[in-house]
Amino acid sequence: MWHNNKTVTRTHSKNGSQMAWAIISGISGWKRIKPASADGVTNVFVILSAALANNRKVDVYIKDGFITQATLR
Repeated sequence: MWHNNKTVTRTHSKNGSQMAWAIISGISGWKRIKPASADGVTNVFVILSAALANNRKVDVYIKDGFITQATLR
């Protein structure tokens, strides 16, 4: 399900492969970026971190409790 025009409140990552999370306004709890490929996790994490750092909004697609896609507005 797409969640549009949201604010990224926090991001977090670990040095282990494909381990990154975000808190998105209006969505409960930390949401993990779905581990499918290392580049995919990094790309989504960069979008979410850029939104947080620059006070920009995002559209995020969440499926089965994981963030699978993100678009910077």
